[in-house]
Amino acid sequence: MNIVLINPPHTAIGSRIPDDHLPPLGLLSVAGPLIDDGHAVRLIDAEFGPMTISEIVGQIGGPDLVLIGHSGSTSAHPTARAIAEAIKSRHPGMLIVYGGVFPTYHWREVLAESQAFDIVVRGEGEETMRRLAATLAAAGALATVPGIAFRDSGDDVRQTAPAQAIADLDAYRVGWELIDHSRYSYWGGKRAVVLQFSRGCPHLCNYCGQRGFWTRWRHRSPELFAREIARLYREHGVELINLADENPTSSRKAWLAFLEAMIAEDVPVQIVGSTRADDIVRDADILHLYRKAGVVRWLLGMENTDEATLALIKKGGARATDREAIRLLRQHDILSMATWVVGFEEERLSDLWRGFRQLLSYDPDQIQALYVTPHRWTPFFRIARDRQVIETDIRKWDYKHQVLKMKHLSPAALVASVKLIEVAVQARPKALMRILFHRDAEQRHSMRWYTRMGRRVWFHEIFEFVFHRRHLKDGPRLESFWGAPQDAEEESMLRPKRATKSLDAAE
Repeated sequence: MNIVLINPPHTAIGSRIPDDHLPPLGLLSVAGPLIDDGHAVRLIDAEFGPMTISEIVGQIGGPDLVLIGHSGSTSAHPTARAIAEAIKSRHPGMLIVYGGVFPTYHWREVLAESQAFDIVVRGEGEETMRRLAATLAAAGALATVPGIAFRDSGDDVRQTAPAQAIADLDAYRVGWELIDHSRYSYWGGKRAVVLQFSRGCPHLCNYCGQRGFWTRWRHRSPELFAREIARLYREHGVELINLADENPTSSRKAWLAFLEAMIAEDVPVQIVGSTRADDIVRDADILHLYRKAGVVRWLLGMENTDEATLALIKKGGARATDREAIRLLRQHDILSMATWVVGFEEERLSDLWRGFRQLLSYDPDQIQALYVTPHRWTPFFRIARDRQVIETDIRKWDYKHQVLKMKHLSPAALVASVKLIEVAVQARPKALMRILFHRDAEQRHSMRWYTRMGRRVWFHEIFEFVFHRRHLKDGPRLESFWGAPQDAEEESMLRPKRATKSLDAAE
């Protein structure tokens, strides 16, 4: 089959402000197996430009199948739908498939609200798309393909049996040949890609929209993964790897094997990603290997500094552990970025002040302020189901905009507090000294780049809030807006059939 993959342009500030773009790993991961099966596959990455919808449609040509997907699937959905509808308008008979986290759970609404999408892939796409393409090529019955939803001949929407989560992640390859690596960069021009060492997370945070999607934590072969990174450096000049894992360090044994394999490959590649503070403290004795293997920054999902809030969202972290993790990272010249989530219903100015003081005591190199954004398929949604929605434009459901009403703080009070805290933390003397005089030149470069981007985003967010945001005063309840909670169907796939070393529990 002739297949075109489309990465929609994202409206989120973080996608539009930087000059850097990263490859769409999800689409490329689906592409590799399709190419190996003999299909002709092409990628349209509309992030560059960004491309207009008419430009995207103009580049489609005449494929047998179009596949649309985006990593920021909730906030990207309106754009994905607009692209699909424009393609259908010009090519009514063209088959359009839609994949990602959002359509996996909202497949009923996606297929009901628009005739543009014909099929939704639910869960991981590599094996499901292989089976779907083979079935379509043979004019077979869609009902025989696990892991999809579709509109049948009577225009009723239905789903097939859940797909099985992939047991052996190394059995599928990324279709790197579809991209020009020189176009993709991160951290101020460093040639970069996104990769996954693992999928899923063994922890029980009840707000996470990714935990159930991946069903179970699994990891790739540490040696094969290191070998792929080394090949990308040697053959394509890739300098930086952005790990898309929720928690790549879950298994100390597997992670240590990866670090040792990377050191053996001896390539000057930098690695950034996210993990838990607990794992950093656990690995205090091997953090020198982290740095030697190329790890230069961890985003630490601390989410909040209030113990009651951490208990509410079942984060399982502790302030003492968070502080110690940052200290250990700094000791080994690894940057720390602390995420801090605001917008919980009962928060007051006193809570934000206490959080600010706690952030100062943590002393992270960078912070990232996010707004609580509940997903219908998570247990936290059930807790928040009666909260009032103040933002109904789902393009703003990107964690960088307040979407739920708070009892004690107006949107203006919250955004003013957050912007002041960001400035106070990022511009404190210790932080500025590191930016200017950090002993590692590469780390100085990355911190300066992040500071420049952060400054541009900061002003953009204030401008947008003052001149473009119009929060609803009497918006719908969260459950009325999105529908009934789905936490009973949080896992998008069946668990892997066979137990392998890649399915070991965290150690």
